Amino acid sequence: MLKLLGYLEIKLFRMITKSHHRIALGIFFFLCGFSFSTWASRIPSIKSSFNMNEAELGSFLFILPISSLVGLPISAWLVSKFDSRYLLFFGFFLFSAALLGIGISSQLEFLIISVTFFALGLRAINISMNTQAIQLQKLYTKKINGKFHGLWSLGGLSGLVFATVAINQNLSMANHLGFVAFISFFISMITYFYLLRNDKESTGNKLQLGKPDNFILYTGLVVFCAAVCEGGIYDWSSVYFQEVVGAELFTLSYLVFMISMTISRFFTDRIIMKIGMPKLFILSASVVVLGVGILILFPFYYSALFGFFIAGFGVASIFPMAFLLAGQSKKYAPGMAISIIGTYSTLGVLIAPPLIGYIAHLFNLNQAFLFFIGAALLLMYFSKKAFYSLEKQ
Repeated sequence: MLKLLGYLEIKLFRMITKSHHRIALGIFFFLCGFSFSTWASRIPSIKSSFNMNEAELGSFLFILPISSLVGLPISAWLVSKFDSRYLLFFGFFLFSAALLGIGISSQLEFLIISVTFFALGLRAINISMNTQAIQLQKLYTKKINGKFHGLWSLGGLSGLVFATVAINQNLSMANHLGFVAFISFFISMITYFYLLRNDKESTGNKLQLGKPDNFILYTGLVVFCAAVCEGGIYDWSSVYFQEVVGAELFTLSYLVFMISMTISRFFTDRIIMKIGMPKLFILSASVVVLGVGILILFPFYYSALFGFFIAGFGVASIFPMAFLLAGQSKKYAPGMAISIIGTYSTLGVLIAPPLIGYIAHLFNLNQAFLFFIGAALLLMYFSKKAFYSLEKQ
């Protein structure tokens, strides 16, 4: 049987073109966004099912970034030993199984284990998907990386809509998450055969401790600032719209921000081709400053929605560009470079939301949003240092 499957895969591979690779990878990006928003939409259900208060829920959610940090050496080792398609398939299996585990959990211990594996699977997926995207980019003259991230955002929006319908129809969390896990993994099993093969680099696959490489350091700091802005606005947009603006439909701000990011990411590649990545990093950070500035200066219903929309346009291009930039490292192979800078992203997501809460407690939430402006300004500086370090390599 194994010989037959291997024979069929070889025969199939001979018929596969780079367009098939691109479509297959786009499906994985979409499924990942869809599955992740499915989990996120059920966090309130988990809170009520396990009778958690806000502090307990906050501590529980720390499992994701902490597990991701713990998974750094594991993911670094795997990406150095295997093609990225193997890691992507393994990660998606772990991710889907954990999503099902979250849905059927009736004991807190089992839930914690499921969320831990969910985070580990997500880390493997993010590294392998972006490695595939960078290697696939080499087969194209035009930029394609931004569209993959656009498909992730589109998947997130679709998952949010599906979750809203499921919750309104009183579909149980077990059935909801189980259905998404089964469908996603079934599609991934088929799509796996069309992924790019033999993309593991022969050099640069060893994680080197000690003094960090300047290029990776500054690219990682760019990703850190992007994670602070994107993750922080994700987490605090609805709270801001409710408490500062006083809107009843407080989730609308989050939806506007997501729609803006999704639209923008489908145009990222075209803008890079027009003005180049160095200028687009500066432009993106400037747009974030503009959008957040509108929120701070004009905390009213329509102006705030406009501010979130503008901010979404600003942050959308940064992650796709940063991963593409990391792939140009002369010290590390793309998979290893992405694994390292992904840790900076995790730290940004870990630090920003509680820090905004502390600042808001000392002052107010409107003033706390100045933190995002500071992160955007630092992003401009670090992006210049990253490109300067790349030239010096």
